[in-house]
Amino acid sequence: MAPIVWDRFGNVQNYVEPFAGSLAVLLGRPTPPQTETVNDMDCYLANFWRALQSDPEGVTANADWPVNEADLHARHLWLVSQEGFRERMKVDPDFYDSKIAGWWVWGQCIWIGSGWCAVQLPHLGSAGTGVHRKLPHLGNAGKGVNRQLPDLGNAGRGAEVEWISYPTSGTRARAALVEYMRELAERMRRVRVCCGDWSRVCGPSPTVKLGATGVFLDPPYSDEADRREALYSTDDLSVAHAVRKWALANGSNPNLRIALCGYEGEHQMPDSWECMAWKARGGYGSQGNGRGRENSARERIWFSPACLRPQDSLFATMPWDEPGGRHREDTT
Repeated sequence: MAPIVWDRFGNVQNYVEPFAGSLAVLLGRPTPPQTETVNDMDCYLANFWRALQSDPEGVTANADWPVNEADLHARHLWLVSQEGFRERMKVDPDFYDSKIAGWWVWGQCIWIGSGWCAVQLPHLGSAGTGVHRKLPHLGNAGKGVNRQLPDLGNAGRGAEVEWISYPTSGTRARAALVEYMRELAERMRRVRVCCGDWSRVCGPSPTVKLGATGVFLDPPYSDEADRREALYSTDDLSVAHAVRKWALANGSNPNLRIALCGYEGEHQMPDSWECMAWKARGGYGSQGNGRGRENSARERIWFSPACLRPQDSLFATMPWDEPGGRHREDTT
């Protein structure tokens, strides 16, 4: 969805992402970054950056691992069971863990949808199915970190992100991945990372006082989205409602360009907001004919009135009216 979001935000002076996740939208920015602030409640991003500064080879060694479903779930369970990790990150400025950093980013590359490094509930939807499992990401040839990666040096070359194909085996592959990790750390050097409640980065000081601001809101799906509780390591079925309330209260501000993500019907927004349907390429949206496929078709982004309106020819779309906002179906 990154190209869609940046078409609406444009080259804003300031960018805020209160729910950091994997930072795919931030890293997909097509123009040179200016002021950027993200919120990383679980400290995985903060640890990743610290570890890259001190031990890029160690992070790479832990991240450079084949796609393996057994390892995916074993590492997931190990990561969420690390007692004291988050607190130590906040009290010891020299602490970092290269293993956690490498395994975290490895899992980000192959985990489908939400819930990586989050406590999972047992699967109760059908008798005898045991613990809920999900396949690794198989929609992009399944190469994990050894795949085509976005060129982090291409900022300012337009909205079309360039991709680099790295060697996939041997010492050249490891050296190329170490270099890419260093570039990633350099890209993140001036990004301001907060670790706390999402609302702390949504006040006037980190937003409009710094100029025209794009705010990308991708909160945990709410209870109205019909999803399991405890899907996220820090979970709250009502947080999406609070995020929607903030978006509605600030949507008329001409200096705020807001993108609110959710499922179809989850957020009822005014007609002045544009609602766009989108579908992820590959990934969970193409895994069989189950619930993942259904959910992938329910993804929506609501854009506030101050967002830019790109030319219709860019999207090959047919607009129609839908309750909760002007609706555009993205078919690219």
